[in-house]
Amino acid sequence: MAEKVVIIGSGPAGWTAAIYAARANLQPLVFQGDPTNDKNRVNGTIPLGQLALTTEVENFPSWPAGDTRAYLQSALRADDPDFPYWVAANKPQPSHGINGPELMALMRQQAVNFGTRVESKDVVKVDLKRRPFLVTLHDGTTVETLTLIIATGARANYLGLPSEEAYKNRGVSACAVCDGALPRFRNKPVVVIGGGDSAVEEASYLTKFASVVYLVHRRDQLRASKIMQQRALSNPKITLKWNRTLEEVLGDPTQGVTGVRLKSTLDQSTETLECSGVFLAIGHTPNTAFLEGQVELNEKGYIKWTTLARTYTSVEGVFAAGDVADDYYRQAVSAAGTGCMAALDAERYLAHHGLL
Repeated sequence: MAEKVVIIGSGPAGWTAAIYAARANLQPLVFQGDPTNDKNRVNGTIPLGQLALTTEVENFPSWPAGDTRAYLQSALRADDPDFPYWVAANKPQPSHGINGPELMALMRQQAVNFGTRVESKDVVKVDLKRRPFLVTLHDGTTVETLTLIIATGARANYLGLPSEEAYKNRGVSACAVCDGALPRFRNKPVVVIGGGDSAVEEASYLTKFASVVYLVHRRDQLRASKIMQQRALSNPKITLKWNRTLEEVLGDPTQGVTGVRLKSTLDQSTETLECSGVFLAIGHTPNTAFLEGQVELNEKGYIKWTTLARTYTSVEGVFAAGDVADDYYRQAVSAAGTGCMAALDAERYLAHHGLL
């Protein structure tokens, strides 16, 4: 028998969709990904989404300040076989907000409390040309579903340096809006890598907190739009580092990032800068490869929402939520909002077609 709704993805969009779908008695089935697949770790597509790779989350509503440890121990299963680590007593506790993995664990638990079924499997293929839709999993099993919510997110692009990987969440970030206000970056130098609009936006945002922002670009002219270029060039707290690439992130196990070594693109010279953080602004890659072109994408490769203020895609009965369809905001709270919308859209689709 076909499922009423299958949700692919386990970030804020996926769990919010599951909460709403479960409360509507749709018995949603969530495929959160395989935590044992090392490819997911390397690609940044591990279960619980990008927030599983984040430490402090200060900008999600309802987590103002204080020690959340006691609440987490009562709200989450300490013996969860999939993710047992978030209630450990020695887990670093932010003074404001909440840790990213713990926030996602709370969303996941809330969805489960309402009856959501969760499987730790990767979706490798879908067939959207038939009804019901067919979902193929990494172990070869298949599931049929009347509706599908795609909430697979988008992963930040990194350079692939070993030192970059070593200091992720300890000074290396791909989201200034998410992390820029953290104490480690306040009144200290930071580095932004990139030359497009996103890089200038990240650099401009970081000037609110950092003492100086070094904007590193491999060429002698930014790729950003003219107005964004002028914004960077006229900001006294932004220093352009032309014709340079990031060769190595410097740091130590105690302090995290302490500096960077830059390499010239014109000769063999290098330069070392002291800084407390490195922000990569070289784009994102939406996790859509498994769709194999069956859903219309926009020019950046994100799923295209086909109707204003709806989560409809080019395939009737298939809905998209979160960063897999949002190349503009890319925030946890906006992803959660579209997860809610996708669940409501799926419920109304099923009702309209007499499938409830």
